[in-house]
Amino acid sequence: MRHCSLLAVVITIAATDAVAAPFTYTNERFGTICTFPDDVFTDRQPEPDNGDGQQWLSADGASLICSGILNIDDDTPKGFVADEKASNEPGYKVTYGKAGKDWAVLSGLKDGKVFYERRLFGPDGVIRTVRIDYPPALRSKYDPLVGAIAGSLKGP
Repeated sequence: MRHCSLLAVVITIAATDAVAAPFTYTNERFGTICTFPDDVFTDRQPEPDNGDGQQWLSADGASLICSGILNIDDDTPKGFVADEKASNEPGYKVTYGKAGKDWAVLSGLKDGKVFYERRLFGPDGVIRTVRIDYPPALRSKYDPLVGAIAGSLKGP
């Protein structure tokens, strides 16, 4: 009987120490891939009719979008960052922007929420994006997640 109770304790400890495995989403239309904790972003929204991506919501007001668009305007990473920094859209302020050869990142505030966006400009003419929005009061929860989620963005 002693072995059974010890086994029960070990199983209980293992179960409480378990961490949910991250979820990897792959968009069928554009092949956009991103990985995130689906124990945080739990509410999967309906996919849009055009099949360009997916959005998930969290119980505390955050959201995550993983999507792709055709680069019909031949946008570049530097052009994207410059345009966003120059935007006069009410309630929108870019506080950080950086561009590389085939990528761009932005962060700032939009409609009272913190946002972080990463875009990959693919040689296939597709711009792949992951965007995370969350209330400023939850920075301590979401700031540590942003880097890993954004870093997981890729395409074929």
